[in-house]
Amino acid sequence: MNAATTTNPQSSSVSTTPGSWGGLYTGAANGVFRQSGISFVLLLIISSVIYGYQPQVGASAESLTAFYTGDRTRILIAAVISGLAVLNLLWFAAALRTALAEAGCDDWGAAATASSAAVAGLFLLIISLGAGLAYSIVASGNEPLTSALNDLTWALVVLSSFPRAMLVMAGTFGLFRAGLISNALFGFGVGAVVLGVLGGTTWLSGGFWAPDGVYSRFVWPVIFLLYVVVASRVLSTRGSATKASS
Repeated sequence: MNAATTTNPQSSSVSTTPGSWGGLYTGAANGVFRQSGISFVLLLIISSVIYGYQPQVGASAESLTAFYTGDRTRILIAAVISGLAVLNLLWFAAALRTALAEAGCDDWGAAATASSAAVAGLFLLIISLGAGLAYSIVASGNEPLTSALNDLTWALVVLSSFPRAMLVMAGTFGLFRAGLISNALFGFGVGAVVLGVLGGTTWLSGGFWAPDGVYSRFVWPVIFLLYVVVASRVLSTRGSATKASS
């Protein structure tokens, strides 16, 4: 079965004049904005490797001190790279919003903008907690506060599953409605939404379904990043086609 072929009229809310975001998006020299999702994925992977393995929920004071003090420089470097990753995520959402609006699907584009802002806000809060702990909080010797903030980080990772799932949903349904993805990619997106929402239920005290378990740390993040890569490729292909036809 082929992709949806319904073509929606161009939204009047998106300007394609040279000075507007729409004009910037469709410009020949600005494919970088359509590829920003891939940049986000690469930067996030690099920052995660540099950051290392964060202590789990309920970790001992010794483990927390060893990680946040011993790896202080690594954590702060990772915070900078993670911040750049968040910027690229917002550029990705802006490019997605423009593509959907131009296809007459600005409702889904608006949902992508709102959900990406929520994801970015939670990501920055998580980054700030890690950087703050490494920079000075652990050194203060307040072990209960250190433990609480470390556990809060894991809780925020779980709760960020909901806006991440919404971002996947907005992109998937919007791109499908605009006729830009196939039924197979639509099915992948719907499955990713379901798995993303399930990521917000990982509250067991230990094991696979815990906040610091395999599903929360690896399975759902990999699915989310894979979606961003696929969506970025769709936007890039669309941009190349638009350039070729102009």
